[in-house]
Amino acid sequence: MQPVDNPSWLTRLGDAFAWPLRTSHYLELVNPLWTTHALQARVEKVWDETADARTITLRPGRNWRSHRPGQHLRIGVPIGGMHYTRTYSISSAPEASDELITITVKAITGGRMSHHLVRNIKPGDHLPIGVPQGDFYLPDANPVQPLFISAGSGITPIISMLRSLVAQERLPDVVHLHYAPHAYDVIFGNELRALAARHPQYRLHLLYTREPGAAPTAAAAGRRHFSAEQLGEVCPDWRDRDVFACGPQGLLDALESHWDRAGLSRQLHSERFRAQVAATPAQVSSGTVRFARSGVVASSDGVVNLLRLAEDHGLNPAHGCRMGICHGCDAVLKSGCVRDLRTNAMLNEADQIVQICVCAAAGDAELEL
Repeated sequence: MQPVDNPSWLTRLGDAFAWPLRTSHYLELVNPLWTTHALQARVEKVWDETADARTITLRPGRNWRSHRPGQHLRIGVPIGGMHYTRTYSISSAPEASDELITITVKAITGGRMSHHLVRNIKPGDHLPIGVPQGDFYLPDANPVQPLFISAGSGITPIISMLRSLVAQERLPDVVHLHYAPHAYDVIFGNELRALAARHPQYRLHLLYTREPGAAPTAAAAGRRHFSAEQLGEVCPDWRDRDVFACGPQGLLDALESHWDRAGLSRQLHSERFRAQVAATPAQVSSGTVRFARSGVVASSDGVVNLLRLAEDHGLNPAHGCRMGICHGCDAVLKSGCVRDLRTNAMLNEADQIVQICVCAAAGDAELEL
């Protein structure tokens, strides 16, 4: 579906009569997918992959452009009168001929939006979306021997890559390590097993991090989570492969450390959906945060980021990626001090711009929000 960059003379004439709105705003009342001032998608179907993960099939509206397998997009959802935005990988392959895309969402503990998408979204709903973004995708020239490492919902960009390679009939020699607590927690488990059965060059290793029917212990977890010994056993030629990894922060930290020690960090490509934060200092200062424009005053423990603090107190600040990349949440620090959660650097200059999604209050602070 090609974007409409140059409106026709008829549209321009309509915009003149629709001012201060645009013709697109009135089209939205008829069909939200016809709008050009904002990109929306209609939910066509929902499918439960596991007990806490759901695939949502979306039909994007005008101005959508195709994605590269592995890329993500921003999804907006109104909840309780507020608008929240999160980033999710596209799990479908771009080769699909029906102009539909899918995202696959896992409900996480404390995840306001993930729980809403998994439990409440239904066919016919319309959601604001962004265009595909990100540089986590396979190069146009196939890696000679790719190694995929994923865990939990980190399988979503990987399955898009695999589906695309199969659709193009160019699936190379692949080794895939996927971690999940139990067999029934593996998102796309049946599809992955069927893929391995059909294509001998796709070697799948499903690694379960908990003993079936037993409470997890530190010793068991150590044996079942990623380790250099485990990698050497299931993929002896890992040094010769390009690695694409997506999963929880702990897994990605371990992978980055391992490939860095081996002097092969350039071969590791990873995708994170949360900011990589520094260890919390032994001493953190609690305090009071005043949001000047709205007049809201909130108590801070010095750990929760300012965006979440504002949302928990009924505010709805503009935001985007929620991990310190897009600067959609930038706000002016009027006074006081905040701590950058990624580096523990203290920011205390009046009228300084801070990213509230990756900063927490360090004592008292006032923000122009």
